[in-house]
Amino acid sequence: MNIKVCGVTTFKQLQQLDGLEIDMAGIVLVQDSPWFAGDLLDGKEVCKADFDLKKTGILYNPSLSEALDWIDKYKLDVVQLNGTEDPSLCDDLSTEVEVIKTFQVGDSTKELEKLLADYDAVCDYYLFTGNSQSTSGVYGVAFDWAQLQTLRIEKPFFLSGDIHQQQAGAIRKFSHPDFFGPDLTRLFEISPGEKDLKTILQFRQQLR
Repeated sequence: MNIKVCGVTTFKQLQQLDGLEIDMAGIVLVQDSPWFAGDLLDGKEVCKADFDLKKTGILYNPSLSEALDWIDKYKLDVVQLNGTEDPSLCDDLSTEVEVIKTFQVGDSTKELEKLLADYDAVCDYYLFTGNSQSTSGVYGVAFDWAQLQTLRIEKPFFLSGDIHQQQAGAIRKFSHPDFFGPDLTRLFEISPGEKDLKTILQFRQQLR
């Protein structure tokens, strides 16, 4: 089971999450977000570090040049696109890093399945969350995971949307051939950007 923790804002917490064997750490690079890390994380320090986790830049409708600048600043391994980015941008970025495309799950999974088909060739992962008006680039809202059960996804995908510690058992039981792991956001922190490492560790142990 892979675990992604989103909203990291300090170098120390990148180190700590790496020590906890977290698989991906999300660095929010959306300026109007309370989790914006672009002014807090020293790019040179991050680039020099040897992490096993994948540094994942969270972006919202970036231009190609903006995305490439962030990739270069932090030597990102993955880019997560949380807006309405089209497949061509995913394709361009996929030559540089792995790409996660976020989708909000509404009432019509048939429409979602059609939409996914346009991204299959240009993304490495998907992330599913509930419908949200937020543009902060970090989290969506909870949704009924059963909506994904009959969906043809054919890419490794993350479940997101206000996942909390008490859902570890439900996540273990969730069955889909392409399920990759949970995305942990604001319910695993003390304040924006300050991760609750004890709770994350407990959750990881409950999953494994």
